[in-house]
Amino acid sequence: MSQELRDINDRPIDGMSVEPQEDNLFLWNCSVKGASDGPYKGGTFRFKLELPANFPFKAPSVVFQTKIYHPGINEEGHICVPILRDEWKPSVTLSTVLAVIQEKLNNPSPDDPYEPDIAALLKSDKAKFLATAKENTKK
Repeated sequence: MSQELRDINDRPIDGMSVEPQEDNLFLWNCSVKGASDGPYKGGTFRFKLELPANFPFKAPSVVFQTKIYHPGINEEGHICVPILRDEWKPSVTLSTVLAVIQEKLNNPSPDDPYEPDIAALLKSDKAKFLATAKENTKK
């Protein structure tokens, strides 16, 4: 795990910060900035990444602390990405996990949603979805 952390520190992901808790290397406080060309521009979204005791054989859990209007992130802050569920493999690096989270955040898709109402709006009225996402990001 310290090797994974070193890799992330050696090759940081632009717009992403990772701080392991001093007393618990299995719990990371992370944040991701919204892309300058997306609906979350100007926003910084905090999330916790928790590694299970049997990592890397089990996927980490990710929970957003910052509320976000997003079809793939629910009210409780859980993010819907296959790599953290059924597509997890022990060979997946934490850098990859962070990059996938950043990609998902900045590219909301109505497919495989956690929030069907938000996904439906994204499909039926993208302009309204974008306006609502921008408004929520300002808050």
